[in-house]
Amino acid sequence: MKKLLTLSLAGAACLAAAAMPAAAQQKTLTISWWGFNGEKLDQYVVKPFQEKCGCELVFETGNNADRLNKIKIRSGEGVDVAYFTDAYSQIGIKDGVFQTVDRAKLPNLSGIYEIAQAPQGDYGPAYTIGRVGVIYDSAKVKAPVSSWSDLWKEEFKGQLSLPGITTTAGPMMVMIAGAHAGVDAFVDGDGAFKAIEELKPNVVKNYNTGSELVNLFSTGEISAAVAQDFTLAQIQAAVPTAVWADLSDGAIATLNTVNIPKGSTNVDLAHEFINFILDPALQQTLAENGVDAPVATSVKLTPEQARQWTYGADMIASLKRVDYEKMNEAKSGWIDRWNEVFGM
Repeated sequence: MKKLLTLSLAGAACLAAAAMPAAAQQKTLTISWWGFNGEKLDQYVVKPFQEKCGCELVFETGNNADRLNKIKIRSGEGVDVAYFTDAYSQIGIKDGVFQTVDRAKLPNLSGIYEIAQAPQGDYGPAYTIGRVGVIYDSAKVKAPVSSWSDLWKEEFKGQLSLPGITTTAGPMMVMIAGAHAGVDAFVDGDGAFKAIEELKPNVVKNYNTGSELVNLFSTGEISAAVAQDFTLAQIQAAVPTAVWADLSDGAIATLNTVNIPKGSTNVDLAHEFINFILDPALQQTLAENGVDAPVATSVKLTPEQARQWTYGADMIASLKRVDYEKMNEAKSGWIDRWNEVFGM
């Protein structure tokens, strides 16, 4: 269901809006996104852009799968800008839902990290970067976790939580298991799932939400988990001794992308919006206020501000990328095999 956000401007801004031509007042940009951090996004993104463009923003909210399915059913119509994780935007690209972007209309692209500029070819950029790695309770774990293979240690028997296979990070666990076994999970699924079976005694539970993971740490049911970095701050608030593992074999990149569906009726305004959210000043503000990790290379954060984010050239260069074309093809089979292992 579309949710119309209306903006009431005061003073000079209101007078400026009133002076705009009637045609400009009628401009509408429809955005499909998650709706997280609603108040902050309204303050830092929605209201400033509406004032800038003299338009109204209309939203479709929901999870990745539901929103993408709506766009596909409408053959790419009804939405002008679409936010998705890279796994889902890759599905949209394969299914022909999105159009390529005109990079000449996105001057702020040149100021963001290369990994974010064209993560899926000629389609939309990433506006924030995250990572999947290991969080562990340093008060309970004898030695620092320094590689993915540490998860298979006897020390973690009955102490580990993994993301559910249908979550963003879940299928990555199959890749990690393959690497532990010395095989490519996309080529040798048997080898990867043999390693997952070997890991099973360490696993207390597969979690499906961040709040569920926080609860597992706070109640002491687990001492380590494979997780996305956005959960770290909440876990540390509950368990101050929880830390992010410095993995010698690298955390895995997660990119949130923004694309223009083929049926967009406001393509120029959609490009303007995408360029707006890549503006270095806005990226700085969003990072400082706990909304999103920055992709603009000029953003400077204090150690405290940066603590929760995938931030800085060195960290971003160390990240592993996922071949989502291969993963999306393999995922349905992996889900079945995962459920067999864990009895779901």
